[in-house]
Amino acid sequence: MSGHSHSHSHGAATATGAHRRRLVIVLAITLGVMVLEVVGALVSGSLALLADAGHMLTDATGIGIALFASWLATRPASATRTFGWQRAEILAAMTNALILGVVAVLAIVEGVSRVRAPDPHVEAGLMIGVAVVGLVANVVGLRLLSAGQGESLNVRGAYLEVLGDLLGSVAVIVAGVFVALGFAWADGLASVAIGIMILPRALTLLREVAAVLLESTPAGVDLEKVRTHMEGIPGVVGVHDLHAWTITSGVPVMSAHVVVEAEMLERGEGTAVLRRLKECLGGHFDVDHCTFQIEPPEMQETESSVHV
Repeated sequence: MSGHSHSHSHGAATATGAHRRRLVIVLAITLGVMVLEVVGALVSGSLALLADAGHMLTDATGIGIALFASWLATRPASATRTFGWQRAEILAAMTNALILGVVAVLAIVEGVSRVRAPDPHVEAGLMIGVAVVGLVANVVGLRLLSAGQGESLNVRGAYLEVLGDLLGSVAVIVAGVFVALGFAWADGLASVAIGIMILPRALTLLREVAAVLLESTPAGVDLEKVRTHMEGIPGVVGVHDLHAWTITSGVPVMSAHVVVEAEMLERGEGTAVLRRLKECLGGHFDVDHCTFQIEPPEMQETESSVHV
């Protein structure tokens, strides 16, 4: 006997989908500021502004990919894609992390070059003015995304990018002040600083994506505690082949073989055990999609001998 319980469909809105409207607003703000920074960089000659604009381009690309992936994730499951397209969000987050990494390296390399050969013609006033506008826009973006960054890897990725932009704007403002005081090399140094701020976030996001793709146990799930709770249910004498993984952000799943007393199975109480298992997982752990295989004790002995 096997049991399958869940409280959502394979094509339902994912965690990113729940925050789609806010992502669209942040995307529009990011694109607007990016265009402003590109124009400001070309007019002022500031490499730091251009690096920040490049970072914003990756932000916009990442948010656009996240929105497209969240739309794909709502498509229904099929015989060939039994979980639908929900994993598309994770692939989008991976792409975003890789783009972030490339931009970080370019900002660092070009920044070092500018530090070695400073441009004395950078217009500090324009540089600072554009950066202040970017700073305000980033604060608005952070407020919009703060509620969802703990629920979705894609929203978290967008949140981290906007946070990096905010820090980048601060770096450009500080560099602009130094440039105005005659320290032209500060522009290149700010570009290096922006790249250094981006790189760790790219690696962090990539590590989180890898954990999902490698089907690691979700961070909020302690399998030993799960096993203890399950084995504490009346009639359950053992749990084996216990697995927990994540399909996409906010969609953890679990499967297990549950050994039940032969007497209970003979009395037809397997369904009652399944119901208690569902209540146990739903009440104590952040897992609402579970598949259980109910087995008599003799089957466990058979499987143990096969595994040996």
